[in-house]
Amino acid sequence: MYKSRDEAVAYIKGGSEYPDIHGNVYFYQTNIGIIVSAEIYGLPVQNDCSGSSVFGFHIHEGSECTGNSMDEFADTLGHYNPKECPHPYHAGDLPPLFADNGYAYMSVLTSRFKLNEIIGKTVIIHEKPDDFTTQPSGNSGKKIACGKIEG
Repeated sequence: MYKSRDEAVAYIKGGSEYPDIHGNVYFYQTNIGIIVSAEIYGLPVQNDCSGSSVFGFHIHEGSECTGNSMDEFADTLGHYNPKECPHPYHAGDLPPLFADNGYAYMSVLTSRFKLNEIIGKTVIIHEKPDDFTTQPSGNSGKKIACGKIEG
């Protein structure tokens, strides 16, 4: 896919426990901020009553979707937070993904970062929703999918 200098993409892949997760997160620079659009498939269904699920969704400061036996995405490090703000005011804090039967679409405008500041960073989907309170990262649980932001 052709990408201009005003856009970037992260190709999301699930970890070993959730290999069916896949999708793309696009970042578009505008004159008023960045439009972040995510389309994700294969998310686990966590609520048997409605088929809906909610997942924490963040930009992390690490540059690789690799890790170790304890955390397969450990090298993504913590939330992208260049101004050392409390959670949920990190530059990398994004709205949660609300999935319906494993599919989620989200689009948001943010001015917390510029496109060139996030190229090479990673996008993480967590197994639980962000509580927007717990420090330092919202108690959103295990990292279940990852993608590196490419310009």
